[in-house]
Amino acid sequence: MKILVMSDSHKTADTVLEVVSFEKPDYILHLGDHEYDCNATRAEFPDIPLRTVRGNCDGFSKALDIDEFVLENKRFVMTHGHLFGVKLSTSRIISFAESKEADILLYGHTHNAHIDTWQKMQILNPGSIGYGFNRTYAIIEINNGTMACEIRRHLS
Repeated sequence: MKILVMSDSHKTADTVLEVVSFEKPDYILHLGDHEYDCNATRAEFPDIPLRTVRGNCDGFSKALDIDEFVLENKRFVMTHGHLFGVKLSTSRIISFAESKEADILLYGHTHNAHIDTWQKMQILNPGSIGYGFNRTYAIIEINNGTMACEIRRHLS
């Protein structure tokens, strides 16, 4: 399974749609900021499942602040990150994901891409697909129980 992970698109739906078209994922996860881009993605790619959480710029969104789910026998915890103060430290969000026995923690908000491992848990921030010179996103591949994460840069 190929999972596209994005965050902080900030009303750059054209970029989001371009990345989805290029990557051809089986599943899309958007970590918040901005729901508008998720609506455009659902309209353009209705056959690709898309999950999202509410970011600090998503105002009246009805999306969850935190989403916990299982894909391919891997337990995911995803959130935008602002409610955990991730710009200052990731200790609170890591402790929370540990308490949920997550295999992978996904968060955004910082606009800085980051991959790490804490004990057996993967930690992934795809960065910002919508801002800056290094507009980034992530791909998670899960095959036969093995998970690999990679940060990619949008080049156009």
